[in-house]
Amino acid sequence: MYSSSVDYYRATSVADAVKTLQKNKGAKLLAGGHSLVPAMKLRVSQPTMLVDIGRIKSLSGIKAGKKEVKIGALTTHATVAASAELKTACPILSEAAALIADQQVRNRGTMGGSLAHSDPAADYPTLMMALDATFTIMGSKGEREIEANKFFKDLFTTALKSDEVLTSVVVPAYGNMQGMGGAYLKHRHPASSYAVVGVAAMIGLIGGAVARAVVVVGGITANPMHAVAVETALAGQEPTEANIASAADMMDIEATLGDSYASAEYRAHLAKVMAKRALMLAAQRAGG
Repeated sequence: MYSSSVDYYRATSVADAVKTLQKNKGAKLLAGGHSLVPAMKLRVSQPTMLVDIGRIKSLSGIKAGKKEVKIGALTTHATVAASAELKTACPILSEAAALIADQQVRNRGTMGGSLAHSDPAADYPTLMMALDATFTIMGSKGEREIEANKFFKDLFTTALKSDEVLTSVVVPAYGNMQGMGGAYLKHRHPASSYAVVGVAAMIGLIGGAVARAVVVVGGITANPMHAVAVETALAGQEPTEANIASAADMMDIEATLGDSYASAEYRAHLAKVMAKRALMLAAQRAGG
């Protein structure tokens, strides 16, 4: 199937893109195109105009500091996966980016495009929730920042307004912090490599005990969710296999998504299994 007729405009700057979006209510942004173009071919999405931001250089790049890392929204998955700075400062991101789809998709797909699309089977939303990331957004009313836990609203729905552009993401440089470890594991769909279930885990140790535990599960609900009961159960405990297994069994997220490949019940089971594995790996890394 072919998409419906659409106008095309190549924006020269973020301000130019915002202005064009404001004037054309049916317009949508085009970055790597790996989410939007297939939706247009199926006529699930029928924008009146494509505003191409793919050549705005200020939207790409990675800047790592001692406490945080800033990533431009147009930074490709391949760049995230290969970044030596990220492998040191926030290794969970570079590891996860290397698991996205195939090399062709990683070479063109962008972090900002994936986040703005808010697919429940995508990897980045789960990671951003676990990392307490902050998003910078530019719109007709100026710039604003929003936390990851307030950005994702529903299936394919975010806090972005029709005249706004996601410009960058800031995540903590936890790799520079002693006693911190993270891991992201996913059960891949065999055809698309999307996450049937994805689990991001972060462990912070003080004196051999868990001072901070984060477990975020994606793929089983419309948006990624914290497994609060699991996080609470681990607080103050030694990160032994028995303690982690016991905590993972307390998974309190009700699976609402399912399909012919993986039912909601199967996804719920996978979430427990993968939470245990991700927490074990994060704990090992936190311990050095």
